[in-house]
Amino acid sequence: MGLMEKVKARKAPPVVAPIELPLDQIIQRDCIAAMRALPADSIDMIFADPPYNLQLGGDLSRPDGSHVDAVTDEWDKFDSLSAYDTFTRAWLAEARRILKPNGSIWVIGSYHNIFKVGSAIQDLGYWILNDIVWRKANPMPNFKGTRFTNAHETLIWASMGEKARYTFNYRSMKTLNDELQMRSDWEFPVCGGQERLKKDGVKVHPTQKPEALIYRILLACTKPGDVVLDPFFGTGTTGAVAKRLGRHWIGIEREDDYVAAARERIDAALPLDESALTTMQSPKAAPKVAFGVLVENGYLTPGVVLSDAKRKHRVLVRADGSVQTACGTHTGSIHKVGSLVQNAPACNGWTFWHIETETGLKPIDTLRQTYLLATQP
Repeated sequence: MGLMEKVKARKAPPVVAPIELPLDQIIQRDCIAAMRALPADSIDMIFADPPYNLQLGGDLSRPDGSHVDAVTDEWDKFDSLSAYDTFTRAWLAEARRILKPNGSIWVIGSYHNIFKVGSAIQDLGYWILNDIVWRKANPMPNFKGTRFTNAHETLIWASMGEKARYTFNYRSMKTLNDELQMRSDWEFPVCGGQERLKKDGVKVHPTQKPEALIYRILLACTKPGDVVLDPFFGTGTTGAVAKRLGRHWIGIEREDDYVAAARERIDAALPLDESALTTMQSPKAAPKVAFGVLVENGYLTPGVVLSDAKRKHRVLVRADGSVQTACGTHTGSIHKVGSLVQNAPACNGWTFWHIETETGLKPIDTLRQTYLLATQP
């Protein structure tokens, strides 16, 4: 071997076998230890619903004396605010290590913890893009009458840095909202009805989030095939929605009951096809329903074909609430595409487009009315 060959051989880096991500799997382990085992720069987006550290003082009761099923689990208890700070910074530091340079993170919380989370996020070098207010259409009242009703939670959306080229599907969000720019205040009901997982009549998880909320987040900030990590997986809402939308998911959860419920739930989830979710919204908001809301809540599934009353024009419903003509010439909202195919200045897509039913074509407005009837208290 010549001198140059010896030098090259000495400088050659060792061959390291790539670490395979446990795609579409649940890691049953402490979240910090589990994230430490994942390779750096490997995750496209993180959605985190960490313990809120509610510090409830005793049981909570309604005025009639009945018990309120609140968060009293051990996983939400910390010895002090300092201990919670240490935990928060530890998992957020690992999250930053495993996120891709152009990845992003979403963290949800209440007034108990979200300000501490936000401070840690900024201290660790993330760049906050938005804080989203989730307005609960049906919040739990303040039974003691000593405070305002706590009717919202806050989500922080952050990138890896000020210059990061994070994913934001602006067009999809605007289409989902009937061609209006999506705002930072979102209204969804708390999880209930058929969507709420129960065992022997008791909630499986006290803070299960509505699928429609996660649907919007994944649709906004990921692309098909992206890897989404949820380090506080619970009953698998993120995994079920990711499967529907064609995203890979990784869940981290240590509680046996939650893991069992999540696996059963995700196994039953069908990509881009799920039974309608029972939801509620406030009477004031009820009359206005964006077409995308019907898609988010399963009243219309992506891939279904709509047509006009004479079956002359056909469009395909897409995951973001937009529609596309069969030939791909026109794409947009139900109103925009309806006007384009007719060469008309405007179109009411609710009455122009129809869906095939067992009794023939029906205007999609009938689905909107069904949604309104189902969601009004």
